[in-house]
Amino acid sequence: MGSHLIPSSFAVGLLLIAGCTVGPDYKRPATPTPTGWAGPTTAPTTQPAAVLWWKKFNDPTLDRLIEQSLTTNLDIKQAEAQLRQARAQRGVAGSDLWPDVNAGGEYTRTRPTGASKSRGVWQAGFDASWEIDLFGGTRRDVESADAEIAAAVEDRRDVLVSLTAELATNYLDLRSAQQRIAIARRSLELQAVNAEIARKRQKAGFVSGLDLANAQAQMANTSSQIPPLEAAAKQAIYAISTLLGREPGALVAELTPTSPIPTSPPAVPVGLPSELLTRRPDIRRSEQQLRAATARVGAATADYFPKFSLTGSLGTQGSKFKDLGNWDNRYWSIGPSVSWPIFDAGRIRANVAVQNAVADQAVLSYTQSVLTALKDVENALIAYATEQQHRESLTNTVNAYRKALDLATRLYNNGQTDYLNVVAAQGALYNAEDSLVLSDRAVAANLVALYKALGGGWEQIEQSAVK
Repeated sequence: MGSHLIPSSFAVGLLLIAGCTVGPDYKRPATPTPTGWAGPTTAPTTQPAAVLWWKKFNDPTLDRLIEQSLTTNLDIKQAEAQLRQARAQRGVAGSDLWPDVNAGGEYTRTRPTGASKSRGVWQAGFDASWEIDLFGGTRRDVESADAEIAAAVEDRRDVLVSLTAELATNYLDLRSAQQRIAIARRSLELQAVNAEIARKRQKAGFVSGLDLANAQAQMANTSSQIPPLEAAAKQAIYAISTLLGREPGALVAELTPTSPIPTSPPAVPVGLPSELLTRRPDIRRSEQQLRAATARVGAATADYFPKFSLTGSLGTQGSKFKDLGNWDNRYWSIGPSVSWPIFDAGRIRANVAVQNAVADQAVLSYTQSVLTALKDVENALIAYATEQQHRESLTNTVNAYRKALDLATRLYNNGQTDYLNVVAAQGALYNAEDSLVLSDRAVAANLVALYKALGGGWEQIEQSAVK
């Protein structure tokens, strides 16, 4: 009876101490962050950053495009597939915590030495083995797999942030190109009117043909600006269609009608720098990758220690196939086993060194991701603030050139100045209006870059998906 208690006592003893795990436990690295932003902010930094930030532009078309992209974009679908892969890989790692049970059967025929006849033996049954995770190597593998799942989740969120920003930027490109085309065509109409005046004045003998030649040259120059802008508008539509997972020309009819550039909100809450650690998906992903690398150090360290297993088998055997159904022909065995590496030519030590180096790289990568995030926000803040000042100056410039053109046109019609002054005023106004459109686009694009740098948007998207 005592012999039957030995394996059971051995197993119970192993299970009682199987809670220990070797290797380092994960701790978030200390990464100092500033208490406030160096660049100008348009709202108190204690306010949280906006979530569905694109709705701040009050553009229903942009809202609809982004909403569609969240379900049709191919990069998101790929990130979701990678997440499913990580979850399945966790199942592979977790399976090592449980026993393996296999069913099998065989037939052998042997003839012992000196025997005149061979003898056949049928055998069928079950074999089981269970490597007890005494030092936590398998649990560290599971911990690493859990971290990889979390990293894949953050990778998908990062795709969401990048997708919404890229789609909004392409949308701004489209609307700015359309506005520049509209300005060029308005200027062309005005130049055509003035050219007709110059033609009539030449016919009446008031001026030479030089005025008409200058007017026609100006019209040709303005007209030459339109085809490249039309191409840019079409290319922006193609880019938007591709982001929605559709063929490039799918949205041409829908997006070709001209619309204004979305206006940016007057105030932009940016939150505190420390909030980036918990909001930006790329930082969160780097942290999970560090957590996974730390767990792999523990898994590698566990190879230094002995491995304990329980093995057993149960089955029946006989000289005839029908004997397999006779329970009296059963056999069974159970017992513990242990293996401990004595000499491996430094393989375990080298593997631990490899995993430690990978973990060190992950620490540096995490720190770099934090610094990059801070830099992205600071760059976007200063770009957004200075471009607003630039736009204000351009607005004043446009108003001044409109007055100059009106004055030059009246003076020319009264014969008090030559046509070159009208040409100069028209060209200056056209360039100023074109620059103002580009500045409007830059202000909005810098705001998009700021929201992207803050890492917002994915929280509300996921909450909406759950609902």
